Amino acid sequence: MAGAEASGGGSGARGSIDYRSAAFRAAYPKASALPASTTPEVAILGRSNVGKSSLLNALFGRKSLAHVSSTPGKTASINFYEVDGVVFVDLPGYGFAKVSNAERAAYGALISGYFEDERSHNLVVQLIDIRHDPTALDEESVGVLEELGLPFVIALTKADKLSRSKALAQRTRVAARFDLEPERVIVTSAAKGTGIAELKRAIAEACL
Repeated sequence: MAGAEASGGGSGARGSIDYRSAAFRAAYPKASALPASTTPEVAILGRSNVGKSSLLNALFGRKSLAHVSSTPGKTASINFYEVDGVVFVDLPGYGFAKVSNAERAAYGALISGYFEDERSHNLVVQLIDIRHDPTALDEESVGVLEELGLPFVIALTKADKLSRSKALAQRTRVAARFDLEPERVIVTSAAKGTGIAELKRAIAEACL
């Protein structure tokens, strides 16, 4: 991977990332069109309608920098955001039933193409809806990350929909299901800001 070389450039001994500088860089419809990786990268991955854009906006402190689609499953590109020398990579959502087989295949090719590229894969944030147990596709996604040896954390989204006790219980179940240390499973809510600071710390540790 290109991570060791790229992650050292420009980050120095900084302890935090200035999210106020967040800006959209570009959208790439094909993995072959991706630019060379020269800075730390954080990839956001998850099922369609899991809340990727909302979580990105919560991280960025913006309401609409990342577009929240009214039609889940229609993000057909890899979207890059620049944040204080770190690139956030918004990958297409997977698993939405109402897209065609051809669209699903295209989205899968985009995702696999990104991960198979020689890039600075500093961290992958795998999103899973806290209200439901991980799906077969979620398990497959985590399995691929483990097989590729990519560093990742799981962000459980939409925690505002559950009580605190139920959210923490689900965190314990998900950590056990994937045999992960509890600190690698972060309970988040874009609506309430829950877990955003914790997720930012994990990102900073991976990138700086």
